Amino acid sequence: MQAQADNGTHLTGPVLVIGAGLLGASIGLGLRARGVDVVLSDISPSTQAVARDIGAGRVLEPAVAGKSLEPELVVVAVPPDATAAIAAAALGNYPRAVVVDISSVKSAVLRELRELLPGEAALSRYVGTHPMAGRERSGPVAARAELFIGMPWVLCPGDQSSAAAVRCAEALAVDLGAVPARMSVEDHDQAVALISHLPQVVSSLVASRLQETPAHALSLAGNGLRDVTRIAASDPGLWVQILTANADRLVQILYGVREDLNRLIGTLENPVADGARLDMAQLMSEGNAGQARIPGKHGTPPGSFARLTVLVDDTPGQIARLLTEIGDTGINLEDLRLEHSPGRQLGMAEISVLPGKRQKLTESLTQRGWKVIQ
Repeated sequence: MQAQADNGTHLTGPVLVIGAGLLGASIGLGLRARGVDVVLSDISPSTQAVARDIGAGRVLEPAVAGKSLEPELVVVAVPPDATAAIAAAALGNYPRAVVVDISSVKSAVLRELRELLPGEAALSRYVGTHPMAGRERSGPVAARAELFIGMPWVLCPGDQSSAAAVRCAEALAVDLGAVPARMSVEDHDQAVALISHLPQVVSSLVASRLQETPAHALSLAGNGLRDVTRIAASDPGLWVQILTANADRLVQILYGVREDLNRLIGTLENPVADGARLDMAQLMSEGNAGQARIPGKHGTPPGSFARLTVLVDDTPGQIARLLTEIGDTGINLEDLRLEHSPGRQLGMAEISVLPGKRQKLTESLTQRGWKVIQ
């Protein structure tokens, strides 16, 4: 890797991004914002053109005699079932470049790469990575330069990955504002099966129950249903590839979920039987215990913040006014959730602050005319 650039980045470029969808274009936007030269390539001319038009980089031009692109880094941002083949081609086409991929499953990609390049020294320039960021929307139009800021970016070096290649992969994460972490491919795939792939499957299964639901019933839905089904809007084609690649690990977790469902079904079939209520309470308590282990903001322990709810008229400028007046108190807003009241022009802003600041904020907002519910 070349010397650090004057703009404070660790990468000097050019960086070739193969695949200009949501993540590829977001990488391009993030690096371009730091002044890094980004070159884009996508099998879809329209996807490539949109990514270029939003400023994610310049389009890869055909090589001409005596002159071709010599990237410092190649980022393979294509669907999982094409990742290994594209990465192998990039290692051959750009013999001086480090090649990383951002596929959400690592073991299958590394295994296929080893089959495509058996014993190849080129694998010393390859590092599997996975940025733990995304959106329900897909394509370059949904790309954001800040998508990776503060998010984990997992590096999964293979046995042949050189130290220099790993440093280059880490530099990509750092330059995009992500937080690098290192895991083996096996540990990574086991982890994402539980924290990413299982929630996607469960969300989709719950959302599928809504297909024939009458509209008047859905009009009663609150944030609980929206929270559970939010990621059900994800791209089916992409998830078929992800679930296929990580099926062995996910199915073991689903066996456990099936046991819990069978247990609950058995209890609910006779909810007044001896011990039934205790079993329901235990199941809910087990969920409480698991949810409590999810880290909060910046990795803080769960439950670190106090909450209060402010009623907000559903009219232009009210949320902006509320945030401004919270800022005037000098109290840092740790988190904010919005919920609308069905059938009324009223919203509810759930605000999280440090516990010692809740009373002061409540008094300040009340004095300013806000209706605060604790």
